[in-house]
Amino acid sequence: MSRPNETSQKLTRKQRRRQQQLQTPPDSDNDAYASNTIAETSCTITSSTPYQLSQPLDSAPMSGPIRLLVCSIGNPGQYLNTLHSAGHSVLNVLVSSLAYPPFQKSRAVGNGLLSQGSEFTFWQSTSLMNVSGPGVVKAWTQFQRESRGEATKLVVVHDELELGLGQVKVKMGSASAKGHNGLKSINGLLKGSDYTRIGVGIGRPESRDPDTVANYVLRKMSGVEKGKIEGSAGRVLEELRRLSEG
Repeated sequence: MSRPNETSQKLTRKQRRRQQQLQTPPDSDNDAYASNTIAETSCTITSSTPYQLSQPLDSAPMSGPIRLLVCSIGNPGQYLNTLHSAGHSVLNVLVSSLAYPPFQKSRAVGNGLLSQGSEFTFWQSTSLMNVSGPGVVKAWTQFQRESRGEATKLVVVHDELELGLGQVKVKMGSASAKGHNGLKSINGLLKGSDYTRIGVGIGRPESRDPDTVANYVLRKMSGVEKGKIEGSAGRVLEELRRLSEG
């Protein structure tokens, strides 16, 4: 029969040993321990009310969306539905799908066609492609003047020979124009000012002969080409929303 003091000491040692086991985790290099800890934590959160942070991880104030002036460049009149005017085709689809007002003439914003909605301001050049610059720069200057100190960004949507039909690619305005005279006209007047380009792929003929390329971009789009170019509008919209978030 054990003495009372010995029994008390024995139980105390067991309790102490058990307490040490609970407080001391396995080796921190043990992957199984890390996995179990994560799993247990997840279960704890999901089994109760939805977990919410009391404040954002980044305590800095959230900035508002950036206002975008989205300009398309192309050719007017008989050349509106040609490959070279793919940018205009895409903006037409966006204005329609977003239920914005139809494009209307606006001398106050660069002598182009304007449609403004809750998210974006769309503007179409009415100049010939090779002299797109003056209209775009005038529209951009007026847009900045009316921004009242808000963050703004210029985006130019254009046709892109170097991309497959209907593909979309975003570049900085400072990237090489690669022979695109409309972009050259804009760059020459913006003189290094930052803007963003969204190229809509129109493919290219096998021949690099200038006359062959000119005939290719200035011909009317086929039904298949029109479908693929207009079908790129969803991707363009995704990129615009990404740009507006900064």
